[in-house]
Amino acid sequence: MKKPKRTLAGVLAAAVCLSAVVFTGCAQKTGGTASSGKLKEITIAEPVHLIGYLPLYVAQREGYFKQQGLDVKVIQATGGAHVTAVVSGSAWGVIGGVDSNALANKNNSDPIVGFCNVVNRANVYLVAAKGLAPANNSKEALKAFLKGKKIVAGRHGGSPNLLTRYLLIQLGLDPDKDAQLLEPADASTVVAMLQNGAGQIGNGAEPQISDGISKGVWGEPFYKFSDLGDFSYSVMGTKKSTLKKDPRTVQEFTNAMIRALKTVHTNKALAKKDLKLEFPTLTDAALTASLNRAYQDDLWSTDGVISQKAVQNDMDVLIKTGIYQGSYSYNTLVDMQFVKKAQP
Repeated sequence: MKKPKRTLAGVLAAAVCLSAVVFTGCAQKTGGTASSGKLKEITIAEPVHLIGYLPLYVAQREGYFKQQGLDVKVIQATGGAHVTAVVSGSAWGVIGGVDSNALANKNNSDPIVGFCNVVNRANVYLVAAKGLAPANNSKEALKAFLKGKKIVAGRHGGSPNLLTRYLLIQLGLDPDKDAQLLEPADASTVVAMLQNGAGQIGNGAEPQISDGISKGVWGEPFYKFSDLGDFSYSVMGTKKSTLKKDPRTVQEFTNAMIRALKTVHTNKALAKKDLKLEFPTLTDAALTASLNRAYQDDLWSTDGVISQKAVQNDMDVLIKTGIYQGSYSYNTLVDMQFVKKAQP
């Protein structure tokens, strides 16, 4: 087996800027290709490096994947390329929203299917530049505050953008007429954009929130979409053909993820340790605040189950924005057989 290149230039034919993040883990144990003593290499694409994906990073850093016989690497693929990476075959799987998978599955004969939940809340928060804030969180106050504002909403079709549009619609505003939506491909640019006066309001998640607070760009978020309840915001997905042709690898990956989800919930000290390794520039105060926000908002799934309610809430946002038209089926977007059989 060839050793993977350190740079991922050329990995995606249609992708923008990919960067590899490779971590070492514990000594390998049985599982996967244990009979040959080799680990099976697979690649997961992520849209941005987020604290919400901590369970995935924990499974890497604590050797849970290696104990299942897998060598898992993560690449960042911005601008929606995290999904096209799987469609093109450049990545084995993806961490992202069921809504993003549904969009990619249009006219796709081999659709992406979610097989394990990770982030079970809409992990998006609205922040305002210092000196700006709504009078309160009533519908009327939010409508008056958001009308006419420049909002850094993230790429068109991405989950943060969809949620922002959804809120404007729910408030009785037209996203394309009553506000100016700025739609950068890279979600991590929101801090710099508000800092430089390119926008007045932004959406984001951790570590961007803590980064903006520490730099004095904004204060605490004035609105959080996690209040929508169960929401299939970030699930592990892979091609339907992979589920059929290589169920063993999917099961091994799921086993490791379920273990990592349990670890994140039961061992907060370990979670913080790995979080610091993933985001070394964050201060201890920012790390603590980020974790507290995640636990307070019930960010992570406890069992890997992607519920019908979570998919419904997610897809309702997608449909009501008009970005997606037509019907959908839970059973075509989700397959829970591996979670049910998981042995973490």
